[in-house]
Amino acid sequence: MDNIIRIGITHGDINGISYEVIMKALSDARVLEGKKIIVYGSSKAAAFHKKQVDLPNFNFHLINSVDDAHSKRANIINCVDDDVRVEPGMQTKDSGKAAFDALQRAVKDLKDGKIDVIVTAPINKHAIADAGFPFPGHTEYFASEFGRDSYLMLLISDVMKVGVVAGHIPVSEVASYITQEKILQKLEVLNTCLMIDFGIRKPRIAVLGLNPHAGDDGVIGTEEQDVIKPALATARDKGIMALGPYAADGFFGAADYKSFDAVLGMYHDQILAPFKALDFESAVNYTAGLPMVRISPGHGTAYNIVGQDSASERSLVNAIFTACDVFATRMQNEQLLANQLK
Repeated sequence: MDNIIRIGITHGDINGISYEVIMKALSDARVLEGKKIIVYGSSKAAAFHKKQVDLPNFNFHLINSVDDAHSKRANIINCVDDDVRVEPGMQTKDSGKAAFDALQRAVKDLKDGKIDVIVTAPINKHAIADAGFPFPGHTEYFASEFGRDSYLMLLISDVMKVGVVAGHIPVSEVASYITQEKILQKLEVLNTCLMIDFGIRKPRIAVLGLNPHAGDDGVIGTEEQDVIKPALATARDKGIMALGPYAADGFFGAADYKSFDAVLGMYHDQILAPFKALDFESAVNYTAGLPMVRISPGHGTAYNIVGQDSASERSLVNAIFTACDVFATRMQNEQLLANQLK
């Protein structure tokens, strides 16, 4: 067997910037080197978007299955009806169905061992829901498909890695959602991921408080004392180096994140707002805790800039290379374990 990694890329929402960033990324020979990259999508949608970007020498190689894929070429498998309508910048049921169809085909190939990792281009949650997708996002879909109750949305950039306890939860429900058990569960997933997927032997994890000033010793809230600190004590008893809770404003203001391998926040905007402010363009979204490698660019469909040839492919390129690195690290760990058992 050769060492070429097989990467599946789902085309996401066909009315967004997915095809623009996919074509820009795959037009770079360095991205294709040592890989078989297969886009699960629509040659019709690809042709439509190609007219909007300045890539005269770029072409997709249309194939029927992964077995036909070529290395050093941008392969595409048609997963969508030929009568699909592309309506740039619009949220439509057609675009949602096209995203869901491609996702299902790619996941089937992933389960069948035909591809090694999967990179998902962004979807529009409302459009794909109209097509029968019963999940709030990709993360929950993959956790369901691969039977995992413990998982974590991990955002990765050149600056830091961050996870969150309460993901897509209304702010009004955050305090009651956060429990010692949930914090400990996320810490266990994060700690294992940092070791197994990123090769960090003894990860240092910072944990943020829930309330302003991390509760200020109970003056502004008691969740830090009643919930977060006991969870951290249990985590440390399990050998996880989890420190905190830290007040989020001072933590980021003083750049304390530079002293840690990852940061666990309590709720979505608490952690993702500073993360994206510090380094949005390179960010990727990785689902920790899965038996396979799933990653996506950190941006969304960006309907507002479709067709302007202004979208950056940097995040998608980072997603592709990060997927390769994680897969290689996992393979090395498996080989080391196999050698130890001999």
